Amino acid sequence: MTKEIINTDRAPKAIGTYSQAIKKNNIIFLSGQIPLNPHTMELVDGIEAQIHQVFKNILAVIEAANASIDDLVKLNIYLTDLSHFALVNEIMAEFFSEPYPARAAIGVASLPKGSLIEADGFLVTGE
Repeated sequence: MTKEIINTDRAPKAIGTYSQAIKKNNIIFLSGQIPLNPHTMELVDGIEAQIHQVFKNILAVIEAANASIDDLVKLNIYLTDLSHFALVNEIMAEFFSEPYPARAAIGVASLPKGSLIEADGFLVTGE
């Protein structure tokens, strides 16, 4: 089976040589999402708004793949300041319910466009 490119205008367009997501068989690989407003392609302001926007962008790509957030099995979160870890958990609970996906939270020196957060992951669907 060939790779299927997943693309939606409800999430920011790629700012490099990548696709928003790729589906191969029943696995969907999500590219990293930073907190860009998909309409303006500008970062939203503030860490709380950035966390919300990242999850909204991820959800938009998941829906474009005809999948569910419940299909997300692994989530990687990259933060330029790990002191925001508790806030990520709090906001993540607004989007996810148990059982939560496996997850890593990784402190990094910098992210594209000066973002404070980025997230990627993969899904396994029942198809």
